[in-house]
Amino acid sequence: MDKKFTCDLSKCKGACCVQGDSGAPLEHEELEILETIFPIIKKYLRPEGIKAIEEQGPHVMDSDNDNVTPLIEGKECAYVIFEEGIAKCGIEKAYFDGAIKFQKPVSCHLYPVRVKRLNGFVAVNYDKWDICNPARILGEEIKMPVFQFVKDALVRKFGSDWYKHLNIASVKLNNTPHPDGN
Repeated sequence: MDKKFTCDLSKCKGACCVQGDSGAPLEHEELEILETIFPIIKKYLRPEGIKAIEEQGPHVMDSDNDNVTPLIEGKECAYVIFEEGIAKCGIEKAYFDGAIKFQKPVSCHLYPVRVKRLNGFVAVNYDKWDICNPARILGEEIKMPVFQFVKDALVRKFGSDWYKHLNIASVKLNNTPHPDGN
């Protein structure tokens, strides 16, 4: 809970959308959403992304049998777009333009937090990846805990009561003032 993090896109250029050996993990309910929104978000995507989705489908099964976003030639996410040299999400661009009501896969929204179901409980872990070194440096500079950086995503995934309890636990563990003044 004491780890600090704030994305620094000017330095990492959105590398988490481009690097890796698999697409972004998807929730079961997101599979149908991606199928439904694809015709709407097509105009936001790059031709190579559209081609990858049309050939592979809006979601695929990876080597671990997890549903993930498809990749372009085994590299970047098929939904990635580039703006001023920075990788961003075409789904999210459509969302911010008001074209769809789905922001983006929750795993992307949560990153660098990863959620995994294990033997009857859910593990919520901080994924430390070297491409995010600039985010850790910036997070330390502005003193932004990871869980506060991904607050909206955690609330989206687990609800506001869950987040309030997490915040209370952080205050107790770190003996710090409550960030919301409560």
